[in-house]
Amino acid sequence: MTPAEMETRIVRYGDLQPCKTAFIDAHTPGSDQKENFTIIGGGVSESPDQHVHIGIPHGFNIGAAGQPPKCRNSLHDHHTAEAFFVLKGRWRFFWGRYGDAGEVTLEEGDIFNIPTGIFRGFENIGTDYGMIMAILGGDDAGGGVMWAPQVIQDAAEHGLVLGEDGKLYDTKRQQKLPAGVAPMAVMSDAELAKRPEPTTRDVLPNHVARYLDMMALADRKPVKVIGEQGLLRDKPGFEVDFITRGSATAAKHMHKMPSVLMPMRGHWRVDWDGGSATLAPGDTMSVPENVAHSAVPSMTGEASLYHIVATGDPAGLTWQG
Repeated sequence: MTPAEMETRIVRYGDLQPCKTAFIDAHTPGSDQKENFTIIGGGVSESPDQHVHIGIPHGFNIGAAGQPPKCRNSLHDHHTAEAFFVLKGRWRFFWGRYGDAGEVTLEEGDIFNIPTGIFRGFENIGTDYGMIMAILGGDDAGGGVMWAPQVIQDAAEHGLVLGEDGKLYDTKRQQKLPAGVAPMAVMSDAELAKRPEPTTRDVLPNHVARYLDMMALADRKPVKVIGEQGLLRDKPGFEVDFITRGSATAAKHMHKMPSVLMPMRGHWRVDWDGGSATLAPGDTMSVPENVAHSAVPSMTGEASLYHIVATGDPAGLTWQG
């Protein structure tokens, strides 16, 4: 591939295009300032205004959420895995039917592989605009978002209705549900009663990995963070590795499926037969399948990078073996 061809598969942090109407809580006070980014794959946005940077199927989706301080993302769930790492800021993640079953605070570089089957939300508790990067299992990310009933009710009071077709309709803009399309059904009490309410003690050991620990563990070879034999044991249809200056190598390798490079700290030079490119924190690079490549830090200083590749396993519920 030429450098120009590869550049079409690189999404620069400064070029990210936000959507402020991606989800049902876009008008709800406290959540109305959040920005959603769909970097690779269609994600689970409910808005036709969402810009998709790279539409090539990877077996997983890459997205991001940007929020100013005190802005929160409402309680929701997905049919497939959802993992976040903090790129900028300090974030509080909370979960449960009403968001009070448990919570954890994540700092920059920390990663959270959230268990499926529980409602989860998050808020920026830092002092500046924050950004979290997301990995969602499956090419269609499970087909959509499941919202806690109170989120749907609050949204309706502020003019937004989610149709059973998965699309948002803004009554403030005189939009109406099309003929034959009913509002998205709210979960019944029986369905809600089946959902677990794990405590922080239940979740933290198996689903959160801390940046400083991964930096230490990856001093000589990459650390598998999410995977069947990872720090966070799971088979969500993709694996996540963590690489540092000490574990990076100039030896080229390739994968049978597209892989994604996401620098956390430092600048990284990616070489392949035909060219090279330099990535900065917040950039996302999709390397095509069967393209031999390497990634090494291009400058002195702290350097860390997340690497994601599909495994071919079905994207589904969080797995524990």
